[in-house]
Amino acid sequence: MTMDSFRALVVDKQSDAFDVGIRELRMEDLPEGDVTIRVAYSSINYKDGMAATPGGRVVRAYPIVPGIDLAGTVVASSNARWREGDEIIATGYELGTARFGGYSEYARVPGDWLVARPPGLTLREAMIAGTAGFTAALSMQRLEANGLKNAAGPVLVLGATGGVGSHAVAMLARAGYEVTASTGKASEHDYLRGLGARHIIGREALMPPEGDRKPLRSEQWAAAIDPVGGASLPYVLSTVRYGGSVALSGLTGGGEFPATVYPFILRGVNLLGIDSVSCPAHLRALLWSRIGGEWKPERLEDMVAGEVALDELPEALPAILKGGVRGRTIVKVS
Repeated sequence: MTMDSFRALVVDKQSDAFDVGIRELRMEDLPEGDVTIRVAYSSINYKDGMAATPGGRVVRAYPIVPGIDLAGTVVASSNARWREGDEIIATGYELGTARFGGYSEYARVPGDWLVARPPGLTLREAMIAGTAGFTAALSMQRLEANGLKNAAGPVLVLGATGGVGSHAVAMLARAGYEVTASTGKASEHDYLRGLGARHIIGREALMPPEGDRKPLRSEQWAAAIDPVGGASLPYVLSTVRYGGSVALSGLTGGGEFPATVYPFILRGVNLLGIDSVSCPAHLRALLWSRIGGEWKPERLEDMVAGEVALDELPEALPAILKGGVRGRTIVKVS
């Protein structure tokens, strides 16, 4: 296979020098793998913003091409599962942190990391979902596996205007759940209602008054999807109904939280860790079929905050770390 050079966003760190910029690469610069992909779309996730920051601490070795997800077309394969022309999705594993990721016109990955594009999604739609939508779907699957049913009561979604939160609101509503969305952005209530939220509460409603450390409060939520973590998590745990669960997938609100054992031993509350990075292949395929099927949001396009090209990534990436992005920013790679 002979191909000309191609463009990629490369992050490099050498001694005290840190650089983020577009470079020309060749096929031999790509890591080993049995499937080569022409990347059509990627997206901007919180971890991508961290990868492009000197103190982000998510990159294992430099130089790196960030982009923890991608959608594109197979151009070469020695893997029996994939043939030239297949349209695929890749999220998680080591993409964008230890292996060159999606911010590149071409990528090379192990075939076992790939999922076939489901019929219900275009490549662009697959990246409107991307890692954020997959994380929301995995959260739903874990909640349902732990007993959540439609009639159980309201389901709380924290950080509801973010990528995971937006998809969680829309997917839960599509599946018939009563969704309460939490946000600190009063200007985004119409957006959340459009996604299917029945109730909207402010972020401050989940923060107890200073000095209030009650281990249990009135039961409110049948379950919660929390991509935020931090100080609000103990309050959420103290208000989940008997036997309910909290699916925790993020740390935008902080990596530590004070808690007690009481919600767990007196109400049987479950705290479910959601890891979309190393999710087993069979479950990935199932969840992507649901994302493109019965859980596909009716207003998927409404979640797109913007679309950027590779050249715009150095300026676009820092915004997600500031918490000012609504929904999803997708990257049109090639």
